[in-house]
Amino acid sequence: MKKLLSLTIAAAMCCSTLAFAEEVTESTGLVVAGGKPITLIGKQVYKGNTAPNFKVVDERFTKVKLSDFAGKTVVVSVVPSLDTGVCSLQTKRFNEEVANLPDNIVMLTISNDLPFAQKRFCKTEGVESIKVLSDSVWRDFGHKYGLLIKDMGLLSRSIFVIDKSGKIFYKELVADISTHPDYDAALVAAKEANSL
Repeated sequence: MKKLLSLTIAAAMCCSTLAFAEEVTESTGLVVAGGKPITLIGKQVYKGNTAPNFKVVDERFTKVKLSDFAGKTVVVSVVPSLDTGVCSLQTKRFNEEVANLPDNIVMLTISNDLPFAQKRFCKTEGVESIKVLSDSVWRDFGHKYGLLIKDMGLLSRSIFVIDKSGKIFYKELVADISTHPDYDAALVAAKEANSL
């Protein structure tokens, strides 16, 4: 009985240590939704930081990682859901802008929509020039970039430009998720980063 009690205590201590080690980072006061502040889960990243590698999936549930685009300039357009007006317009705008960018700039759109819904959206809206990817499987991108909206499971609207060396060259965390990002600033940053 003593041995069983000791094993139980040891197991409980081990589990509490693991839970503490995986403490969740939260940010408040950065973004609003419907005029109310929301909490973002994950660690915030900033201009000049090394961009954390992440894993998401494409329409076939094939894993796609940031490291797959090593040596290229990467623009990441993040939207809460493709099924909403601003997100749809943001995705279509960047899809059109790809034609005006050098070939070695990769444009990604990431949301937590299921890959099936993303595929349907892309087909309906003629989105073919950018890679539309889903963070719905592991929520890895949302956590690593501090963008997962607590109690909603969506990503906060934002834009990142990652330069060829893997550093964050530009970041816009849109203060109100119902508004558009600064498209022009992001596109200028993409061209500047690519020229380095």
